[in-house]
Amino acid sequence: MKDFWLSCGHHLLDRDEGGGLLVTDDFLKAYLARPELAPPEEACIAERTLHAALLSDPRREVSGGEIGAIADIDARENWQVMLAFRDHLIRNRTLERAYLALMRDGTNATPPLFVNQLAHVILRNALDGCDDPYVLRAAEIFFRTQRMTMHDNALLAADEELIAGPQTQAVSPLVSMLGLPAEAQIDVMIDDNAQSYWDRSDLFDMAIDLTAGRRGLAALGEAMTRWVGHVLGVDVTIEALTELHDVDFGWYVGLDADATRIGDRLWKGEELDEAGRARIVGLYSLTFRDPQIVIDRVREEPVYLILAMTPDKLIRMKPQNLVVNLPIRHLEAVS
Repeated sequence: MKDFWLSCGHHLLDRDEGGGLLVTDDFLKAYLARPELAPPEEACIAERTLHAALLSDPRREVSGGEIGAIADIDARENWQVMLAFRDHLIRNRTLERAYLALMRDGTNATPPLFVNQLAHVILRNALDGCDDPYVLRAAEIFFRTQRMTMHDNALLAADEELIAGPQTQAVSPLVSMLGLPAEAQIDVMIDDNAQSYWDRSDLFDMAIDLTAGRRGLAALGEAMTRWVGHVLGVDVTIEALTELHDVDFGWYVGLDADATRIGDRLWKGEELDEAGRARIVGLYSLTFRDPQIVIDRVREEPVYLILAMTPDKLIRMKPQNLVVNLPIRHLEAVS
């Protein structure tokens, strides 16, 4: 089976008997290589000593005095945040449990970058063995902001970080339309080029068509199905819908902040104006294979999932909403 998303560090981790990801020393050391923690030339001896000690033993206990001895205020804060995150990972048996605990307890003290990295590597684990490039590309939406644009009556999603790169003269109509730097090579995924994803999965340089009724939204539904099954151990069926008519929002999950606001309005029976409807990118129906795990008042009804873009056409998906907001009686991690 072909590999993908090497940048998430999944190859540095071990798996337990249930398929969960076990933290290894090599995985922890990867955080020490981040630019926020790698001591610059002007770093004080206390910071250099701490960094070297953790490279030797990344699980080593660090005292408050060692942090306090670091001269640079920003560096001290970075170390405090990273060590709190490290300790959280070590306390939990698997990354899946660590992620679930963060989502239940709140993530205010955890940088969004770390949360997205956890989602990235856990999703890589959930999608292990997947041979559909459309599902893998759609799954990037879980952990990377997307820029949306209309082109030839198609709603396209491209990686916002790629688009926001250094601006130079554009060299192709698609690159120009998306605001990409000229050196960025971006293709819209189609059957003729989909297999090239395996060689470029860590470049995040393929756009995907998310037009209603087409393959991209169905692929995202498959990625969400695997995510729920892996993190929660719950079997669900997720179907992409093409119409918003006659939908009873008895229970819904907004997959991003804008979608949640839209769902709130629909739940209250309010009508969406044309601009509000245009911001809905995806609408899904989720049903549980075992209705007995669902709370009574929604047991017989589907759960609706909404994905939306911001007024400036960005998608910032929050996969944690699928972890904490489903109407399940007892949420348990898979491992």
